[in-house]
Amino acid sequence: MSMPSFNVGILGATGAVGQTFIRLLEDHPWFTVTALAASERSAGKPYREAANWLSGKRMPDAVAELEVTTTEPSEMDCDFVFSGLSSSVAGDVEKAFAEAGFPVISNAKNYRMQEDVPLLIPEVNADHARLVENQDWGSDGFIVTNPNCSTVGLVCALRPLVDAFGVEKVQVTMLQALSGAGYPGVSSLDALGNVIPYIGGEEDKLATEPRKILGQLENGEIRPADMVVSAQCNRVPVRQGHLACISVACTEPVNVTDVTDALESYRSPLTSEDLPSVPDAFLRVMDEVDAPQPLRHVKNGNGMTVSIGRIQECPVNHVKFVALSHNTIRGAAGGAVLNAELLARDGYLSA
Repeated sequence: MSMPSFNVGILGATGAVGQTFIRLLEDHPWFTVTALAASERSAGKPYREAANWLSGKRMPDAVAELEVTTTEPSEMDCDFVFSGLSSSVAGDVEKAFAEAGFPVISNAKNYRMQEDVPLLIPEVNADHARLVENQDWGSDGFIVTNPNCSTVGLVCALRPLVDAFGVEKVQVTMLQALSGAGYPGVSSLDALGNVIPYIGGEEDKLATEPRKILGQLENGEIRPADMVVSAQCNRVPVRQGHLACISVACTEPVNVTDVTDALESYRSPLTSEDLPSVPDAFLRVMDEVDAPQPLRHVKNGNGMTVSIGRIQECPVNHVKFVALSHNTIRGAAGGAVLNAELLARDGYLSA
């Protein structure tokens, strides 16, 4: 589809999420990175000097010589910003940009549960984008968020079941990759040959975020989904990919065949003709007895496909299965880019 070119700024550009934004936006058909912001110690330097580049691929030439600025709205010459900021600073910075008239597409947790802020996965709840019309920052600015990286794979897998049968109870055990802790992340002496059965705040997010995302937009407000989620989160020695072991009780009795058919037949309402970052397969149901695996399957759909396998009857609930999602692409920067594409298509962004 025809779309104007947007100039894009990145807040937290030198961090792991900021760098993923830069990699994903290289050669994007709609978005061009024109402004980079980070901490004061990086400000004034060309990006090639300011960033400890983590990717095995080269730094894009188009950003290497851009001068890094501070995270002040007056410093950023762009149409909207992506935020890869730490939650410790994101709240005040994102608020300042929204008040200055910038649309803010955020990966941080600070505004996710605010009533008038969309918590968005375009294939799951695109209609929630309309919540930005309720925001009033004293300007044309607004904030849109994507979910926690562990929430994303779970919610994508639940969407077809909610639609087909309704879901009452979910038990999920998350096996979360090291990259989810950012850079430098978890100490090697803690990570290697070990599993850490605690990740601060993750279980609370999994208990609350899915209910907002899968809720209904009614009269400008979200009515949360009527389900309960019990979550346990573990850090495991895997580089990329969050694996969710999920057990579900639906509102009506279902079996393995019912659930498999619902997952295999589900089609995203969006295609790559609508938004460039939409994968060919939103969900991929895998038949292999040992799939999905992070090492082999995390890059399905260029990291935007959620892979599902091991669908079985559950003696506690109705069914159980495993879902794999790429935590730094689908669960972070890639999801935010997709959100921006949806907002651009629907006229919420101006070039």
